[in-house]
Order: sequence, then C-alpha cells, then structure tokens
Amino acid sequence: MVMLPSALWRSMGADIEQLRAILNVRLTLDDRKPMGIGRQQKQKKDRKHVSLLNIFIFLVMGGIYMMPLAIVKDRVFSLTMFFSLLLTIMTLMLITDFSNVLFDARDKYILFPRPVNDRTLVLARMLHVFIYLFRIVLPMSLPAWVMLGYLDGWRSATLFPIVLILVVCLALFFVNSVYLLVLNIAKPEKFKDIINYFQIAASAVFFASVYLLPRFFDSEHTHDFNILNYPWVRFAPSYWLAACWSWIGYPVNLAGTAFYSVLAVVFPLLCMYVLVKWLSPRFSQKISGIDTVDAAEYKPVASKGQKAGSRFYQKLAYAFNRTDDARAGFMIAWLQTSRSRSFRMRVFPTFAYIPVYFFYLLTQNHTSLSDAFNHLSYQPRHLLLLYMSSFVMISALSYLTMSDQYKAAWVYYATPVVTPGKIMVGAFKAIWVKYFLPFFLALSVFILYIWGRDAVMDIILAFVNVTLFVSCMARISYRHLPFSTAEQMKQGGSRILKSFIVMIVPAILGFGHFFALHLLWLKLIFLALSSILLWLVMDSYGNTTWQNMIKGEAE
Repeated sequence: MVMLPSALWRSMGADIEQLRAILNVRLTLDDRKPMGIGRQQKQKKDRKHVSLLNIFIFLVMGGIYMMPLAIVKDRVFSLTMFFSLLLTIMTLMLITDFSNVLFDARDKYILFPRPVNDRTLVLARMLHVFIYLFRIVLPMSLPAWVMLGYLDGWRSATLFPIVLILVVCLALFFVNSVYLLVLNIAKPEKFKDIINYFQIAASAVFFASVYLLPRFFDSEHTHDFNILNYPWVRFAPSYWLAACWSWIGYPVNLAGTAFYSVLAVVFPLLCMYVLVKWLSPRFSQKISGIDTVDAAEYKPVASKGQKAGSRFYQKLAYAFNRTDDARAGFMIAWLQTSRSRSFRMRVFPTFAYIPVYFFYLLTQNHTSLSDAFNHLSYQPRHLLLLYMSSFVMISALSYLTMSDQYKAAWVYYATPVVTPGKIMVGAFKAIWVKYFLPFFLALSVFILYIWGRDAVMDIILAFVNVTLFVSCMARISYRHLPFSTAEQMKQGGSRILKSFIVMIVPAILGFGHFFALHLLWLKLIFLALSSILLWLVMDSYGNTTWQNMIKGEAE
C-alpha cells in the first residue's frame, strides 16, 4: 500500500526498486522478531494472541484519550485536546519503542557499500516507521473515530482518517527533527546516551498520563472549557488539525480559521518534503558514526600512582564489604549498571512511577490535588509511600543478573572463587547503595516535611523492613552472578511460585507496622526482630555455594 504513490517517492529522489526491496526485508524481519518476554521460541499462534492483546491495550488507551470528545462541548477545542494527546503519545512511542529502526546502524554494513542513495535510505526508514505507527494508531484512534461518528454523524467520521494521516506525518517530522538536532549538537558516540535519557523521561510522562489524565477530565468544570480563554492555542499544530472541522460547518471562535485549516494540510506535507529532500544527506552521514554496541564506550585512564580504593565507588566497596570477593562484586555491579543502557532504561523510570502512583491514590476520593495534599498529614499514608520504595530495588534486582553479553560471565568461573555468594552480596549492596538508599532518603525528607518528627521511627522501621524484603527476594529468586544470564532465560514454575510467596512478605511487614503505628515499644520489638532476620538472610545469601546456584538455576 505504501508503494502505491511510487511517482511521489521517485520525485523525492528515491530508487523505487531499491525502496521496495528494503521495505520487504524490514517487514519480514519484523514478523520474525521474537517476543520480548518468555521463551525465545514461540509458535505462530502465540504471536497472534500477543498481537490481539496489544490491539486491546491500544484500544483501552484510545478510550482514555477520547475523553475530551465526550466531555468538552466545543468540538474544535475538544479535538484540539485529543490531537494534542495523540500526537504527544505517538511521538513518545516512536522515540521509546522504535528508535532502533530510525537509527539502525546495520545499514552501514549492509546498504552503505551498495549503490543506494541517502534519500532512498531515509525514505525507507520513514515508511517503515509509518507502517509501524499505523499498526498502533488505528486501534488507538478507533474509539475516537466511533465517538465522532456517533455524536457528529458521517461527515465528521469521514474527515477523521484524513486528518489522522496528517497527524502521523507531523509525528515523523518532529521525531526526525529532534534526532537530527541532537546529532548536530552531540557527538555520534554520545547520541544513544542522550536518547536513552529522553526515553526514560518519556516513559515517566507516558505512565503519568495514563494514571492522571482520567482524573483531570473527571473534573466538574471540564465541560465549561472555552477556547477564547486560551488564545495561544492557535499556534499549536493540533489546533490547525482541529480547525479542519470548520469545513463541515462546526463553529470556530478564534479568528483566522480558514488559514489555519489550510495550514493543517500544507504544513505536514511540507515538513515531509523538506525532511526527505534536504535533511536526508546530513542524516545518513551522522548516523554512520553511531556504534551498535549497547554499552557505553570506556576509555581506560592511565593510573598515576592511585592506591586501591581511591575512587568513590571503591571507597564504598571497602566500606560496605569485608571480603575481596564481595568488593569485586560491588565494583562490577556499580560500573556495569552505569555503562549498560538497557539497565538504565528499565530501572530509572521506576523512580518516577512511585510518586506518580502515590499521587494517583491520593486523588481517588474525587478531591482536588491541593485538598488531598493539605489533609495528607492527618492520614498514615506515609507508610504506603515508604513500602512502595521497595519497587526500586525489585526492579534493579530483576535486571541485575541479566545481560545481552551474558557469555562474558565465564570470567567468574575462571577465577578461584570458593563462595560465589560473596560476589552476589557485593552486587546486591552496590544497587542498594546506588539506587535504593538515595531514593529512600529523598522520600524520607518529603515525609518529615509533611508528617514531622513523629514519622522518624516509622522511617527507620520501614527502612529495615524493605531491606529485609528485597534481601529475601534476592536470596530466593535471584541466586545468579551479576550480568551472567540471558534476558529470555526460562523461568521455572518452582521459582515463580517462590517469587509469588515472597511477595506476601511486604504485605505482612506493612500491616504489622500499621498496627504498631502508635505503639513505640512494639515498633522497637519489630525493629529488633527485623534487624536480626535481615542479618541471617544476608549471611545465608553470602554463603551461597556453587551447588546452591546450580540448584537455583534448575528451579
């Protein structure tokens, strides 16, 4: 279907036969790509079920984003809000989920030596992403399409898919323009790091929108929105797209409606033409310098008489560990978690998920956020926030043992390590110090600001309880050396059952803490018991032998 306007692609400077061949190979590889979770080998019927599940998820998301259409009376203003949400989510998904297609460095090994021009390469990437987007956009926009047809009739429903194509063109242009800007500013080898942090921020924004947008549109005053109160909206491309509804008779209160509706068509097409015609050569030259290795470049620094432990992480390794094996595990985990992009991408968003979900729970009584915040100190909600901090360590533990380069773990077995548990305990302490401790301290400052000095004992007890819980998780479910297992390793039923059982621990600890909320003597007893149990669990984890590890892997 995308090859139907071949004359247009040829006028942009693309070779039609080469373009068709590249797209065929890219789409074939997409169909053969293994699933991200579970076993590597999946039957075709399993893939079909996963596709149906993804379509259902996108339909649910579309049901959330169509809320302005059902609540806001002004049709052009409601469409402006809808297209703003849709354009934002499409852009974020394009960056977070498909940047590897926009910047597939394999081209420099396969296609660059061939007589393929830059415009053909860039157009192939853009059309590939265009196809990928429509696989997402169609189910995501279907609820709004049906809603417009039901509320406004067939004319609005007929106009909607035309404007939707323009939305996709704008998303492609915005993402490519941002990437090109970053490539011109940053060095190619640093580009993936910059995009990685942008992906982390985008994931947090996406998570917040799913939880907080329904609460925003549940307000009693949402239907009273008047576009005249927001005159700046006329400069937004989403308003230009919504202004197209003036063609079928919907009133628009802002001046210049006819001009903006024409601009809604001209601007996306002009953006696509400029991107392919003039920016494509610069684009290809820049991405050719991007390396495909998933770890950041490491340039060894010549030692100038530095003693062992002179660096910050080395000082921490010696401070928190008594044996050399544990110190080695600490330093390996500390350095690898800093250099692995995939680890950062998976763990860092958790820091934003916890406060977003906490504020989402605060507004469940249909009060404003300011009212909920003012009454926060009268409720023991700080216990919920303290125990939710365990998800940071759980997320870090889940990916501490996984790596794309897991075969490099042979070095563990080539060294005279008698007790591998020492290395695992050192790695556990590294992520505990590096990720959990700063995050918990930040939460503690917030809790002390809201609840005052009475919450000090609660913070101390929760700190020990959460550490106890995640140490139990590590002891039972993560008996592996750091970065030594494949990401799609088979998960045995026994291990899943143990993980499920151990998830009961934070609930028991949290309820026990709640019942002892106003009894200091009981808190002191719980603190002593938890501290003793934590010492026993960590000692057992540190004494894990090679035989215990083999048994754990078999389970």
